[in-house]
Amino acid sequence: MPQPIGSPASESATSTTARGTPAEVFLVFLKLGLTSFGGPIAHLGYFREELVVRRKWIDEAGYADLVALCQFLPGPASSQVGFALGLLRAGPLGALTAWTAFTLPSALLLLAFAFAATSFDGATGEGLLHGLKLVAVAVVAQAVWGMTKSLTPDRPRAGIALAAVVIVVAAAGSLGQIAAIATGALAGLMLCRNGAAVEATHLSFRVPRRFGIACLLVFVALLLGLPLLTNAVDAQGLSLADAFYRAGALVFGGGHVVLPLLQAEVVAPGWVSEDAFLAGYGAAQAVPGPLFTFAAYLGAVMGPAPNGVAGAIIALIAIFLSGFLLLLGVLPFWDRFRRLPRAQAAMRGANAAVVGILGAALYSPVWTSAILSPYDFALALAAFMLLVVWKVPPWMVVVFCALGGIGLTFL
Repeated sequence: MPQPIGSPASESATSTTARGTPAEVFLVFLKLGLTSFGGPIAHLGYFREELVVRRKWIDEAGYADLVALCQFLPGPASSQVGFALGLLRAGPLGALTAWTAFTLPSALLLLAFAFAATSFDGATGEGLLHGLKLVAVAVVAQAVWGMTKSLTPDRPRAGIALAAVVIVVAAAGSLGQIAAIATGALAGLMLCRNGAAVEATHLSFRVPRRFGIACLLVFVALLLGLPLLTNAVDAQGLSLADAFYRAGALVFGGGHVVLPLLQAEVVAPGWVSEDAFLAGYGAAQAVPGPLFTFAAYLGAVMGPAPNGVAGAIIALIAIFLSGFLLLLGVLPFWDRFRRLPRAQAAMRGANAAVVGILGAALYSPVWTSAILSPYDFALALAAFMLLVVWKVPPWMVVVFCALGGIGLTFL
């Protein structure tokens, strides 16, 4: 008799405790959503401490394999890990409650900022918003710095990253970014075949293959069908869902990579101003939880309706949905697929291309919109040093830049 979706195939291999309830999962992930500062890598550390070491929902080997899977797939890696842990602990409802509880605190905070941002006028308000834009410079520079060391450690992958910069500059918008990732994957097949062997897996979910295939089909149908539907039907709600679903489907390499993708989707068509976009991105660094909740802010401040709460809900669901569909679709096949040398080589190339895409975004729109004077440069450099050298928590850097931005308006 088949087990329900999400139940572990071997209790000893993946979990050391009995299955829990959705209510238990909600309370645990609400605590994590309120306290998990520092970005996706830090979130994975919080998850390990709370769910592997303390609560023993999954063992070390199973957790490591789950993290490898979610880092391999496009989408928000930490949220995908949380979704899978909720699935493992309490089935499909546990997965939904894990995502809801982990996402809700930061989404509500950014929604509140979206409503409050319209009241920021005068010199103080302008300085505050400009300081948040300078935070974005420091945070994206930190992301490029770290990803360069981990994802482009050799000449072939550095070359792929440079080629991605050229492609993105030559073909602006989401089309150029898709082309850069596809080119990186193809180049990886030829240039990135040497790598560490994949260890034996310990991850085993009882997700039926038919269900996984259905999720993959839905993922592809939405990715290809939503653009066609938006062209056929003049409905801004559909266009909004399409833009955020596509952005979520193409994010490789971490949450900060969503910045250029979303910029192409919402700033280029004039839905959100560049200043509002960067101010919201800066504010997103000060809240706990997943960076993808930046979508709630963007959905709320949209020029065309639906915006406000309705726009925030549409954007938030759409940007996470693609990553969760992919995760459910790949779970039944992951162990076999990840051992294929060609798959590993393609992903090395795609990840290197991501570094180039984010590097191009660091210049435009982040740098060109925020660094307007030598004082701006000095403040952004100080914020970067605080993050990289002194390891200051991001929320403290946000406060530093916000106060600095206000101070600069009175010089």
